Amino acid sequence: MKIPLSWLKDYVDITLPVEALAERLTLAGLEVEGIQRIGELWDRDKIFVGQILDVQRHPDAERLTLVRVDYGASAPMTVVTGAPNMFPFIGQDLSGGRGPKVAYAMSGARLVDGHSEERRIVKLKPSKIRGVVSEGMVCSEKELDLSDAHEGNLVLPDDAPVGTPLADYLGDAVLEFQIKGAFGHLQCVTGIARELAALT
Repeated sequence: MKIPLSWLKDYVDITLPVEALAERLTLAGLEVEGIQRIGELWDRDKIFVGQILDVQRHPDAERLTLVRVDYGASAPMTVVTGAPNMFPFIGQDLSGGRGPKVAYAMSGARLVDGHSEERRIVKLKPSKIRGVVSEGMVCSEKELDLSDAHEGNLVLPDDAPVGTPLADYLGDAVLEFQIKGAFGHLQCVTGIARELAALT
């Protein structure tokens, strides 16, 4: 059974580092088999919650778009993307916060290579794509190491705060439990949270 730490924090005030928490739970009989870190690669100063302000066709490539993204800095950035889920926004009026929220990565960010069959970490560099300079990118789930989905850019909920480091918004630790025996009360988040509250 896997439980994100953020879910447990909805029930219990947790101040311990996740490794110390896992050790305490394990010693109490709630065996934590592993900890998966979501957003381990995400540099807090390089990957942000962004909002798309404008989408235009690339002047020299039919399958590419130019996306202008507000990521909380003094000026928005324009990046080149081939994500098909950006095409419906071409030419639309996205002013006044109507554009979708996305994960925006600046030059220098560490990401998973979305075009590689193997999991390969790369550092994003400025590039010129069909004559247009792109100093960042709007990311897919695969590039963020969230899943293998690379068919389009990750679209975040409408209430995602623009300019927030993605690690603060989506980053988490997932505890994997191996519950042995007939302990039905430990087969849910509230059951684990009660035990955790008693331990801490």
